[in-house]
Amino acid sequence: MTGAVLVMNRRAGTLAGRPELPDLIEAALCRAGFDLTVISAEAAPDIGGQIQAALDTGAPLIIVGGGDGTVRSVAARLAGTDRMLAILPLGTLNLLARDLGMPLDPLEAAEALARSVPRRIDLGEVNGQIFACQSVIGLPNTVGRARQRFRRRGGLYVVLRVIMAAARALLRQRPMRLMVNAPGWQKPWRIWTRAMSVVNNAYDEGTGLMFHRSRLDGGMLNLYVSRNFSIGWTAKMLIAMALGMWKRSDSIHILTGPSFTIHARRRRLLVMNDGEGSVLRTPLNYTLHPRALAVLAPPQAAPAEDRAAPTTASSVPPPE
Repeated sequence: MTGAVLVMNRRAGTLAGRPELPDLIEAALCRAGFDLTVISAEAAPDIGGQIQAALDTGAPLIIVGGGDGTVRSVAARLAGTDRMLAILPLGTLNLLARDLGMPLDPLEAAEALARSVPRRIDLGEVNGQIFACQSVIGLPNTVGRARQRFRRRGGLYVVLRVIMAAARALLRQRPMRLMVNAPGWQKPWRIWTRAMSVVNNAYDEGTGLMFHRSRLDGGMLNLYVSRNFSIGWTAKMLIAMALGMWKRSDSIHILTGPSFTIHARRRRLLVMNDGEGSVLRTPLNYTLHPRALAVLAPPQAAPAEDRAAPTTASSVPPPE
């Protein structure tokens, strides 16, 4: 039997109103063949302390039940080690769990771990902070903060409050003047934008694929910059993503490289790393750590070829 420790964020959205679910998850993992140690809510007053208690057990496998923020916290502490991370998706978006091919039902995910295999994936870093999926600057952060603030209410209320927050941000938030530099560039790239994302490996383009990455060990950061960001433009982009044509938009610039440096006129910027907000000093120094994290996940299917190849970071940046 594989030794494992289970830690769950008891405040995760999937557990709301389902007090029986933690016990069902534990039973499913035991049936899957894991010699399980469970970190209870009494181990520490908050999820950070409970994660530390899980790490202190020395178990070779840490099974994390939570959303992307909880997963990121554990991934940051396991980076560069041989201890493995396994995910039970209990959050709202569950981006890394989706990209790893995990079932989104937590009980099905627990059963799937019995058939999973070890692999290593890349991690991104900005100013000392690790991210497994994406790091976002600009207007989307306002929407993300609103979603975090009201997500415990659930239902239509959250949707309406997020829409209101987005509308206010579009009216009030001015574009940022940013300067981007990367190894191999002869000069930096200056751009006005309301939204910029740095993603750990590339988003796929294909029918029905929304913010999905089939490859997590490609060894490159991907920088996505939008010159436009309005309600109408966002609606068009969501449709284009659903149809698999979003990379063809002339308002989206895509750059790839192992590192980027982003300068801003402001001394500090709000950055959302895997949905968790932090105010960081500029410049923002992004780098990628290849195969830094060991994970337990379903066997990987061969990634589909991405037909829309992005501009490489070693080429001349887009015109200003």
